[in-house]
Amino acid sequence: MTERYADVIIDISHEKVDRVFQYRIPAELLEAVKPGVQVRVPFGNGNQERTGYVVDISVEPDYPPEKIKAVSAVDEKGMTVESRQIQIAYWLKSQYGSTTIAALKTVLPVKQKQKPLEKKKVLRCLSGEETVRAAIECEGKRQRAKARVLFAMQTEEELPYELIRQKLHVAAPTLQALEKQGYLRIEKEACYRNPVRVSDRNENRPSLNPNQKRIIEAVLADYRAGTPGVHLVHGVTGSGKTEVYLGIIEGMIGMGKQAIMLIPEIALTYQTLLRFYKRFGDRVSVINSTLSAGEKYDQIERAKAGEIDVMIGPRSALFTPFPNLGVIVVDEEHENSYKSETSPRYHARETAVEIASLCGASVVLGSATPSLEAYYRAVKGEYKLYEMKERPGNSMLPRVHTIDLREELKRGNRSMFSRKLKELMQNGLSKGEQTILFLNRRGYAGFISCRSCGHVMKCPHCDVSLSEHRSGMLICHYCGYQERKPSKCPSCGSPYLLGFKAGTEQVEEAIYREFPGARVLRMDADTTRRKDSYERILSAFADGEADILVGTQMIVKGHDFPGVTLVGVLAADLSLNRNDYRAGERTFQLLTQAAGRAGRGERPGEVVIQTYQPEHYSVVHAAEQDYEGFYGEEIAYRELVGYPPVEHMLAVLIVSHVQEAGERLGKEMTDLVKREMKDVAQLRVIGPAEASIGKISDLYRHSFYIRHGDYQVLVQAKDRLEHYCRERELKGQTVQFDFDPMNTF
Repeated sequence: MTERYADVIIDISHEKVDRVFQYRIPAELLEAVKPGVQVRVPFGNGNQERTGYVVDISVEPDYPPEKIKAVSAVDEKGMTVESRQIQIAYWLKSQYGSTTIAALKTVLPVKQKQKPLEKKKVLRCLSGEETVRAAIECEGKRQRAKARVLFAMQTEEELPYELIRQKLHVAAPTLQALEKQGYLRIEKEACYRNPVRVSDRNENRPSLNPNQKRIIEAVLADYRAGTPGVHLVHGVTGSGKTEVYLGIIEGMIGMGKQAIMLIPEIALTYQTLLRFYKRFGDRVSVINSTLSAGEKYDQIERAKAGEIDVMIGPRSALFTPFPNLGVIVVDEEHENSYKSETSPRYHARETAVEIASLCGASVVLGSATPSLEAYYRAVKGEYKLYEMKERPGNSMLPRVHTIDLREELKRGNRSMFSRKLKELMQNGLSKGEQTILFLNRRGYAGFISCRSCGHVMKCPHCDVSLSEHRSGMLICHYCGYQERKPSKCPSCGSPYLLGFKAGTEQVEEAIYREFPGARVLRMDADTTRRKDSYERILSAFADGEADILVGTQMIVKGHDFPGVTLVGVLAADLSLNRNDYRAGERTFQLLTQAAGRAGRGERPGEVVIQTYQPEHYSVVHAAEQDYEGFYGEEIAYRELVGYPPVEHMLAVLIVSHVQEAGERLGKEMTDLVKREMKDVAQLRVIGPAEASIGKISDLYRHSFYIRHGDYQVLVQAKDRLEHYCRERELKGQTVQFDFDPMNTF
């Protein structure tokens, strides 16, 4: 019988996940030992028995077999929260390709336990009269600080420690001295850092329409019946999907369950958190990258202890260790940010479904523009589909104007704004209405080229052009390389070095030129670096402190501003020009989401889409808010060429210090797949070739792709390639895997 070995973490605490220990699995425990199981193992020189968690199983020993100790027993505690987290990590490693440690760190993201916060209070040990006498005695000894404390305590049996320190200006040693004298007692209690700071809990609940009630009850009824499943809510922008989420979560909490609410961007956190806090109070928390390590640790501990019911956040919130998880809601499920760009390259949607199956929980996916993957599965009957095609109340979908920029140029308009957009902006400003201008680009960036010889200023370390910033610096957005913009072309000496500039700062400047009295807020990667910058900008705009909000993608995703009656989409088709099979889908989603920000209040909305390709089906269907029409054309294209979701794709990226070594490894790996999987029908291998960006930070990049209709066939290919890389003991090279990639390598 083949020996099997278990990789075990001795301590589940997060700072210990850097090290696993290998143990032999005795024959009598082979059936019981699996990833996630809690075991007892001998540890250290004294073979003291310790508790551990199995994180992986293998048939290959890492050490001489005779030196490997055996697992003593399987713990009978059953499936703990920790066990489930280990199972999820193992699934990530198996399904997406990564090291065990990388998968564990994804699921257990807090690396180091922070010192817990302590809440202190000061209690009086004497009667009121005795306390006054002690205070007078201290005054006589000129111990004025002690006297201040005792006089303050004569009418209070207890006071907060920090209040005494701050308001009475008393040092800690003074309070310690009073405690030694028996006058006072200082008590400590641990408390959690809570990132939720919302003062107003007053909630005006909108009345639900029959369709919203139907969806809520259907999801809850399936859960009660023991068939939780996956539910896709396809609702037009402003149709009230968030109220549906709130109703489902409220129902789950009523059954003693907890909920995870995923949102795609940190920018959405404040608005979403406010609505949830008003409904559920301090039983709601949030976790995202702006929190300190201490705050993150405390939220994990609160969730594990069952002290909160709802966790809100981006994809990392998916791994919240709730003991009684009832539902995972994935809002704006089509968003690219749900796909991890680092190993393991998991997708939150698929991972949510796996976690829910482990916990017996429901999954609710919601979007006005569902991903083709989700809608394809709903059409096939794998997900339950619910439609919300109308906005509640009297709110109507906005009127959309598609402007052909080629015609604008013919008529002599060379500004950023079409004549229609200028007219509507001026009209809105005169009425005190708000406008959002969306640009699918970042900052003041644009490539610099010579108008004489065509030379493009490129990064010396990466195969990309440098971007010009207002400071006069040319910056690489991949490795951070910077150089000052030269006065002459380094290739031919021409002074005509000019940039293609279309950034949010230029838009802001153009607004001030066209509309001098306008109040403008800008929201992009450069203005949102501080911890509270999202909340500050969004709150200011919501409170009417600006007439126009200019920004990149983050401003068109999920925000609800009733005062916005006009949305202008500048350079709408920039995303169509990418070398990416998802370009049409991304453009449709962006335009539809952007249009959905207008007219969400009582006043009707209008949208201006400026484009050089008004006839493209993505633009046409977005202008009509016609998802089904777009889906029909796009899925026909995917079926024709065999792209996801019709077939699955595995992208393999090879990064190497030496270009020839990367080329050689790519050839060896593709030959291996073709040779060892030659009997798998309809398996296609494309490449290897130089990646779309061939060099980053002096590292050469090569890629190849494997396509097949069965996802598990690609997992087998990944496993074989991982085994080959281990056998080769690669040096100076790394290999990364990405299933159904959002961005091609």
